Amino acid sequence: MARLAGRYLMIEQLLADGTKYVFGNPGTTEQAFMDALQDYPQLEYILSLHEGVATGIADGYARASGRPAFLQLHITPGLGNAMGMLYNSYRAGTPLVIYAGQHPHRGTSQDPILTGDIVRLAEPLTKWAVEAADPAELPILLRRAFKVALEPPRGPTFISVPTNVMDEEAEAEIAPANYVDTNVRPSVETAERIARLFIEARSPMLIVGDGVSVSGGQAELVQLAELTGARVHSSFAAELPFPSSHPLYQGLLHVVSASMLKGQLADADLVVAIGTPVLTLLFPLDEPPFADGTKVVHVDLNPREIGKNWRVDVGVMADPRLAMIDVIEAIKRLQTDDQRKTARERADKVKQAGDQMMGALEAAAKARWDNSPMTAGRMMSELGDAMAADTVLFDESITAGGFLMRYLRFPDTGRHYRASGGGLGPGMPNPIGIKLARPEVPVMSVVGDGSALYTIQALWTAAHHRIPVTWVIANNRSYRILKLNMLDYLGEGAAGRKFVAMDMTEPALDFAQIAASFGVKGVRIEHPDEIGDALREAQGSGEPRLLDIVIDGDVKSRWL
Repeated sequence: MARLAGRYLMIEQLLADGTKYVFGNPGTTEQAFMDALQDYPQLEYILSLHEGVATGIADGYARASGRPAFLQLHITPGLGNAMGMLYNSYRAGTPLVIYAGQHPHRGTSQDPILTGDIVRLAEPLTKWAVEAADPAELPILLRRAFKVALEPPRGPTFISVPTNVMDEEAEAEIAPANYVDTNVRPSVETAERIARLFIEARSPMLIVGDGVSVSGGQAELVQLAELTGARVHSSFAAELPFPSSHPLYQGLLHVVSASMLKGQLADADLVVAIGTPVLTLLFPLDEPPFADGTKVVHVDLNPREIGKNWRVDVGVMADPRLAMIDVIEAIKRLQTDDQRKTARERADKVKQAGDQMMGALEAAAKARWDNSPMTAGRMMSELGDAMAADTVLFDESITAGGFLMRYLRFPDTGRHYRASGGGLGPGMPNPIGIKLARPEVPVMSVVGDGSALYTIQALWTAAHHRIPVTWVIANNRSYRILKLNMLDYLGEGAAGRKFVAMDMTEPALDFAQIAASFGVKGVRIEHPDEIGDALREAQGSGEPRLLDIVIDGDVKSRWL
């Protein structure tokens, strides 16, 4: 037992849980905590200029490290500033432990400036939110917050700490948090049932998400796909759990267009979702997405997701990796030689379909290869040729994402992180957190220009803390995704209509100059031949760098 002021009990508990970084933006209600940090040099404060940036950096660190990140926010307005990025973390299931200061208990009846019910404000976007009433509670609440953040489904937790609780002394036990063993396996009968569905399927399809990566089941996923000849699609996941260069990988599920999604699902007579919601969509569907007769299997540690919206024939609450191990063993035991041959033939057909898709993207890029401004396809080709072999990518490329999939392909997993949740802006802060968690690899982020401007202050944090991330801005001077969605919405009625408030011109934005103002060296690139040398120099510099690449913003074709 230790008798300490609340602020010291808090920091001692953070250290007991292995916390290395505090991500945040300080305010007056967090002064006691900020002052105490100088007595604990082993705990590094990563300063951001905006709470949304701090949240994004914490999110990237938690994803890449696999453990909860500790995020410090300010009272009501600061928490409000963070809500956009916090929404992404909540939807992606990122384990965060969030602390925000609160006015002292005494005097709240006077309704001081900045006051608010921050627990209630945090509740919709956290798994658990609470206010500490006594300093002796702080270690207990922190242990519980770390525990809950990592329990399936993972996600953010929140603790409000009034200033008097930080100042008052109490005795409390400091000990590491308790964590739950989630190595749950399916029953033998269920594993065999899923195996038989795979064996009997004519066209099996795997939909995979972050649960696979969290369980460490990437290798088992590859083995399962190859054994069954199933095509693999990634859901709206924060990390691609399947190698993007693998011939069975068929790209992301369409989350915007219901007709394109149904086209992806149309031929599947077996859909197996592993470690992900079955479908995460931008717009609700008017009818079930699966064709009549399609069998649906869902394996996840989050029971709420199983059968939440659509019927399932087999629903299994189990660790994805362990479930795949058991299903693979059952398939090997039950599969005949003829069925193995059929699976190999099916895999060959999937590879051919993937080659055709890549060929169509290649042809679309080559058709406008020498255009000025350059197309997104040409930009991605040059990036793919020049980037360091061990690059880890954060992808918020938005409408350039199709060409990114064509040219920036990885033979292994743990290399491709994505914006998840739908809120714009993680492409600037998240890679900073990834680099802190994985300092041994070069980290590059490809970001749309509109997205970058939501959290552009992240550049200062990288410069201030000397965190070497390379940002590539796909600068088409517009919200191109909104224009494309508008064309879908209007259909034939789009003729003669204008795009209102969807261009970032007059004045033009120069991201290289913006970067310089935050202490990051940037270069503006208008010719594709300049990309290779600029990227190699940036990644080899050991410093944060930015490439502002001017590309075509035309919306006549989604391929551009």
